Amino acid sequence: MRSSLTRRTLVALAAALALPATALAQGAWPTKPVRIVVPFAPGGTTDILARTIAPELSKAFGQSFVVENRGGAGGNIGAEVVAKSPNDGYTFLMGTVGTHGINKSLYSKLPYDPQKDFAPVTLVAGVPNVMVMSSKRAQELGVNSVADFIRVAKSQPGRLNMASSGNGTSIHLAGELFKSRTGIFMTHIPYRGSGPAMTDLLAGNMDVMFDNLPSAMPHIQAGNLKAFAVTSAVRSAALPDVPTVAEAGKLPGFEASSWFGLLAPAGTPPDIVSRVQQETAKALNSPAVKERLLAQGAIPSGNTPAEFAALIDAEIKKWGAVVKASGAKVD
Repeated sequence: MRSSLTRRTLVALAAALALPATALAQGAWPTKPVRIVVPFAPGGTTDILARTIAPELSKAFGQSFVVENRGGAGGNIGAEVVAKSPNDGYTFLMGTVGTHGINKSLYSKLPYDPQKDFAPVTLVAGVPNVMVMSSKRAQELGVNSVADFIRVAKSQPGRLNMASSGNGTSIHLAGELFKSRTGIFMTHIPYRGSGPAMTDLLAGNMDVMFDNLPSAMPHIQAGNLKAFAVTSAVRSAALPDVPTVAEAGKLPGFEASSWFGLLAPAGTPPDIVSRVQQETAKALNSPAVKERLLAQGAIPSGNTPAEFAALIDAEIKKWGAVVKASGAKVD
């Protein structure tokens, strides 16, 4: 009996050793904390969504999913960190329309390839941007609508400043598109994220911002920000009384919405990618999370890796045309 048991044990051990290392890793994953890199400073929509999803994934997998902020260069620094990280399933990126739709056309030298260097996991949410000013600043300038803003900007070329979360972000490009469509001139001031930009906007140091709706919503609800228009093709259910830029500015076809999604380094085991996608989708469709995101103006998704990859391809083409038309470029 003892020798028979020993033989069976040896056979099982030999079979285990014959398995590829990736198969063993997939079965055991995760055995340590997993990081989600946010390529912007804390406080913006990218950060909000990452911190909404992280605890849900922690509960699902029994390991901590830790959010790490690596802001700068329009999201390129954080994206590069993930692109060059080991593809072992322990590093993910909360990518954006900026890092994976806009920057390829905007930057002459991008330190990563948004299509080749990443494995798309799932689209987390889509959100409109919203054109906002501090309520105090709007009152000082006598601005109560998009039409008022255009009038003031044209009467004082270069006087108004436009804050953004960084070069190449949707917040930046929405403003550039607005400038090109209206023929106004504003000085663009990029920050390392929506949070720091919002701080200066609320303080009156900046004049206007085309912020992502979820990060602007609390300030709009508190009365500290005045919302003039959303940049989506249709009005947001979260702000049904606020018109679109196309409506308010008489700019047909104007659209500059944002999206956010999880990505892993290219070559991450498909089994891990699939498991994270499935658990993220479950979380996004849970009543508590879904209700919270919708109230903030975000539309939760949770689509498949293939669907997310197709979206990225389409967005790179779309924003390439927008960047070319706007004349925006970052060297």
